[in-house]
Amino acid sequence: MQIAKFFDTEVTGVCSTSKVETTHSIGADFVIDYTKEDFKKKGKQYALIIDVVGNRSVSDYKRVLVPNGRCITIGFTSMGRLLQHALFGVWASITGNKKVDLMGTAQMNREDLIFVKELIEAGKVKPVIDRRYSLSDVLKLLGILKKDTPGEK
Repeated sequence: MQIAKFFDTEVTGVCSTSKVETTHSIGADFVIDYTKEDFKKKGKQYALIIDVVGNRSVSDYKRVLVPNGRCITIGFTSMGRLLQHALFGVWASITGNKKVDLMGTAQMNREDLIFVKELIEAGKVKPVIDRRYSLSDVLKLLGILKKDTPGEK
């Protein structure tokens, strides 16, 4: 979002109520609280959607993309949603003028990394840390550590 704003792009953020203020503060021109309204019912269309949650159907995204628009999904809420995007997203992209893709591996190069570093150093991009996890919490989330370790509360 912050890099898009650096390039003078109009940005709409979709988030929960608790993140509305943060989303505005990092540059969103418009913020839609998904607990109160549905972004696809706003009547607005988008040239690019970057979805970090992946909880919508391919048809939802196609409905709100402009012709030749693109949706790139980074994360998913379920394996079923991932498979849907992998299969139907490819089909939709082949048969129409709207693309729904999965994010591939970034092909970063030295110039890109230096550019991002300079944006951060200039204060134009600021990291946003939603929460911090202890290593044992991460292991529990991954299912590696099944129970609390001794001395942990």
